[in-house]
Amino acid sequence: MQKHIVILYVLIFSTMTGMTQTGKTFYDFKVKTLEGDNFDLASLKGKKVMVVNTASKCGFTPQYADLEKLYLKYGGDKFTIIGFPANNFLHQEPGSNKDIRQFCTREYGVTFPMMEKISVKGRDMAPLYQWLTRKSENGVLDSEVKWNFQKYLIDENGKLVKVILSKEKPDSEEIVNWIEGK
Repeated sequence: MQKHIVILYVLIFSTMTGMTQTGKTFYDFKVKTLEGDNFDLASLKGKKVMVVNTASKCGFTPQYADLEKLYLKYGGDKFTIIGFPANNFLHQEPGSNKDIRQFCTREYGVTFPMMEKISVKGRDMAPLYQWLTRKSENGVLDSEVKWNFQKYLIDENGKLVKVILSKEKPDSEEIVNWIEGK
């Protein structure tokens, strides 16, 4: 009987502390840029990172301008933004990687890192987004990418901190306070 209580305690404790996770962090992933170059997310160690799934033909597309302003103000040694174009919602990102780069540069002057077009939901979900959306992988929470311009906040240690829904602007008080450490 006592043995069963100890086992139950260990199971409860390990679940509560996230010991059942895979042990992966954000830094364990490698992705590709819009230009097809390899990008090792481990190169961002020590920075806070905002991961955003983007689209060129969405009602939230003007958030590119807010993202760029935020990046110009805070981007550097302590913070960055990474955009991941995705065509998962009403075909609002139909273009090629080259088309996306041209659009982002021409329309919004985007200088923050943009990665190649991926899938952020469904059977073909990119491995990074599997990690972002599954507590069993990230150790923090389960989530679903509900629409374009949903934001995932990653801390300086590569751990998921929070999910911010699309309607909240990138320069919201909550996000700015997180970046500034308030």
